[in-house]
Amino acid sequence: MSNLPHEPEFEQAYNELASTLENSTLFQKNPEYRKALQIVSIPERIVQFRVVWENDKGEVQVNRGFRVQFNSALGPYKGGLRFHPSVNLSILKFLGFEQIFKNALTGLSMGGGKGGSDFDPKGKSDSEIRRFCVSFMTELSKHIGADTDVPAGDIGVTGREVGFMFGQYKKIRNQWEGVLTGKGGSWGGSLIRPEATGYGLVYYVQHMIKYVSGGKESFKGKRVVVSGSGNVAQYAALKVIELGGTVVSLSDSKGSLVATTDAGFTPEEIAQVAQVKVDRKQLTELASTDSFKAKFKYIEGARPWVHVGKVDVALPCATQNEVSGEEAKALIDAGVKFIAEGSNMGSTQDAVDVFEAHREANKGADAIWYGPGKAANAGGVAVSGLEMAQNSARLSWTQEEVDDKLKAIMEDCFYNGLNTAKEYATPSEGVLPSLVAGSNIAGFKKVAAAMHDHGDWW
Repeated sequence: MSNLPHEPEFEQAYNELASTLENSTLFQKNPEYRKALQIVSIPERIVQFRVVWENDKGEVQVNRGFRVQFNSALGPYKGGLRFHPSVNLSILKFLGFEQIFKNALTGLSMGGGKGGSDFDPKGKSDSEIRRFCVSFMTELSKHIGADTDVPAGDIGVTGREVGFMFGQYKKIRNQWEGVLTGKGGSWGGSLIRPEATGYGLVYYVQHMIKYVSGGKESFKGKRVVVSGSGNVAQYAALKVIELGGTVVSLSDSKGSLVATTDAGFTPEEIAQVAQVKVDRKQLTELASTDSFKAKFKYIEGARPWVHVGKVDVALPCATQNEVSGEEAKALIDAGVKFIAEGSNMGSTQDAVDVFEAHREANKGADAIWYGPGKAANAGGVAVSGLEMAQNSARLSWTQEEVDDKLKAIMEDCFYNGLNTAKEYATPSEGVLPSLVAGSNIAGFKKVAAAMHDHGDWW
């Protein structure tokens, strides 16, 4: 549609889904689904607004606020809020589009949406962040609700920001409801919500490893390269270590920390990374300390993929398009057998093509197996859905209960994608099924069927 502005991130997400549907037998068996694809690719609603706030000097500042309410066929719009200077409508549309199908794969009653602002919380005081969040929620509160649209956190939005926004929503609407997820544990939050995306990612990869090895292998003894240093990366790393793997890297927007010994990161060192991020500082703060210098090298301005030596598993956990085609080839040369995205659309299309070509050209354990973000990182929104359920029932589940439900959801995500790929994108004998094709088709089919039942297409 030439009358629309160029939206590269959204177009990439759409083309990735559309191409896998086209290359499967879905449209041959169900030609009417072509119309559903056309309809689902247009958001039901986009809200844009200005956010005016004052900094600590009393100076008026202004940012742009957005909420993309993409699809509500399966339930209330559900998806995070991102506060980052890179935020624009293309990025939020791509994230919201991915969220539709990710949420469908969880099996929970959630539609897809995304929102945020080009506000940058880095370098801001808590008071400035609070004033911004109050102004942001003053407008957003008109468009959300527990049965309409339930945002969560994303990049730049932690429990602190969720608390500020929740408080303002409550004042404006005069009601306490589960309108935001990622809340504090003492006021409606779910246990292991902060850990859920990272834990879920590792649980998903466990099933990949188990399937390929026939149950003979696990994370034990595996070298794992992780990008990012936020919640997803931290908790994925901790779970890998708990399961016997070695984490050899973490990174942020300024550079990468790469282990120089076989020991890799310890839980205590990851806790130090977490504190640096809470303080809104960079990994360079740690890289210059004697204890880190002894075990890690800091590579300024670089992602970790080509600097880690031999590795078995790659977990992109930072942001979109963080693995290029060339880096994908370097990971294959480094021995990687499993790559799964903790970030949304963490691999460029060139990288996905490299991984998928290797899978198709090799059999079983000799191949690279790629797990797309919409399935592999669904654990975060899954536990957000569980938080919504707990809020509705006015109760709180134990950590063990939530973790067991998360494990079951990630197992279902894996096998749903696997079995759907076998049906609609049948691989050659001995070749692993395409998890990206299977996950795309499974999520799309569920949403399209619900839209059909609602009369959205016929």
